[in-house]
Amino acid sequence: MWLWILVSVCAITAAQQRRPSHSGEHGSPDGERFSQSANKLDGQITALRVRSNRRYISGIQVRYGAKWSKYRGGKSGDQKEILLNPGEHISQVKGKNTSVIHQLVFITNKGQEFSFGKDIGTAFNSSSPIPDTYLRYISGSSDTGINAISFHWDNPNSNCDHCEE
Repeated sequence: MWLWILVSVCAITAAQQRRPSHSGEHGSPDGERFSQSANKLDGQITALRVRSNRRYISGIQVRYGAKWSKYRGGKSGDQKEILLNPGEHISQVKGKNTSVIHQLVFITNKGQEFSFGKDIGTAFNSSSPIPDTYLRYISGSSDTGINAISFHWDNPNSNCDHCEE
């Protein structure tokens, strides 16, 4: 009986630690819906391209492993690209939104902060409630800009056959 209870508790604990989570949706659901859930099969997030103009985040593209996702959003404003170092993961995303995303600040497990856009709107702060999980992919909606965004958190090597353990 005690062995059965111990095995059950261990199984439940392991399942809870492996469970992915998400935070958001921040912004407005207007526009074309997108999800990059399939992109996580290409590897961990290794780089980001974010385009912003004087008012809002106009576009985003994420590199999973060595492969870039489809670009989402519009073409106005300047684009910046950030590269993550080996072993570096996005552990938190802060930002500001109204009916569009105005600002995104990506924070890594190594303490780096990458800020895009303008300090306008209602603040949000997203991170995983589960220890040792990081940003695995994004979803949301877009048209001429990023209208809404959600962040999906999991173990950095989940669902990836060729990621380093």
